[in-house]
Amino acid sequence: MREFTVHITDEEIDEVRHRLRTARWPSLVGTDDDWDRGMPAEAVREAARYWAEEFDWRETEKTVNSFPQLMVPVSGTEVHVVHLPSPRTDAIPLVLVHGWPSSFMEFLPIARELAQPTDPSAQAFHVVVPSIPGYGFSPHPDTPGWDTRRVAQAFVEVMAALNYRHYLVHGGDWGSPIALRMAEAAPGDVRGVHLSMLATFPPDGPASVAALSPDDQAKVNFALEFEQVASGWRKIQSTRPHTLSYGLHDSPVGQLAWICEKFREWSAPGLVLDRCGVPLEFQVATAALYWFTGTASTSAELYFESNRTDADFVATWGGPWAVSAPVGVLELGQDVVRPVREWAGPLLPTLRSWRVLPDVGHFPALEAPDALVTELRTFATETSPAVALDTHGHTTTPPSHEKTRQQAV
Repeated sequence: MREFTVHITDEEIDEVRHRLRTARWPSLVGTDDDWDRGMPAEAVREAARYWAEEFDWRETEKTVNSFPQLMVPVSGTEVHVVHLPSPRTDAIPLVLVHGWPSSFMEFLPIARELAQPTDPSAQAFHVVVPSIPGYGFSPHPDTPGWDTRRVAQAFVEVMAALNYRHYLVHGGDWGSPIALRMAEAAPGDVRGVHLSMLATFPPDGPASVAALSPDDQAKVNFALEFEQVASGWRKIQSTRPHTLSYGLHDSPVGQLAWICEKFREWSAPGLVLDRCGVPLEFQVATAALYWFTGTASTSAELYFESNRTDADFVATWGGPWAVSAPVGVLELGQDVVRPVREWAGPLLPTLRSWRVLPDVGHFPALEAPDALVTELRTFATETSPAVALDTHGHTTTPPSHEKTRQQAV
């Protein structure tokens, strides 16, 4: 392991500002309040202007570097990890796994409160936030085959390298199947899986839908419409990630629109796209992270490896999951993935809790950070007897960053 600090050069920052100011803009059909064809020009122009004239990457860099970071070697690559051990002796190790179009930065706003609660009686955590290989500062391996199973195995290796034996895992978006695959790969170590997104499919086709309540049927109808008109990003990243990447890698405006559209479409209040639960500053910071790390293509590789065909898609997201650890689901009422609880039971035999945040979209750590922190603490309390002690009966102790620094030297 080696310590890691983010530093983007002044030349890179100046170059992207120049590209934004001299962007070549297309002629578009439709009006600036019409999102049906994609992100309108006015919205993209304002985001590009903000990035070029107001956004300060150095502030983002400063925030990221205020957290301890490591590069952890695993089989075939390295994984960038934000590792924030708690000073509390009763803290429980917790892995937070991001998805797309997000990054490890999604969890930074809640990391310190999780590690060192303002309420001394609240549950504390040793917080571990790994970046999926090919995302952010985790390099993508040169070899193919890095699907959700292999990413999960890499994250299990990360936790072993950090000397954590028993831990909880939380995931949303790609983090959901990765968390479940971690539990399958390391059943003795993963003592609980918490999900803020769960995909459910009708077990018996149309007959399964007909038997649902009106509210659950509305979820299915929403999913069918979404698949028809709003799944283009998934189709192209799953089948032609390289062709897409030439434009995104060469145009910060293209990268910005590709990222910002999803933050605006997937966050509360749902598909009302003129408002967004994720601040513009964070949207631009995320687009900048993808731009500076050149990960438009490598982040899409996970789609190609896991979602290329319909059969791959169902196998990746649909379960059933051979998980022995207890599972908790946080249903987000304004998410673009809306699970049917009746269908979840056979997929997750160890399902222990199901709670709902009706007004929150796809990014709860950004849209409702306090509610997510409370939910994670509640879930940890429900599962703590299984996770708090290691195999010797002692509270798990996080590794010393000073020791890591000396080893790196």
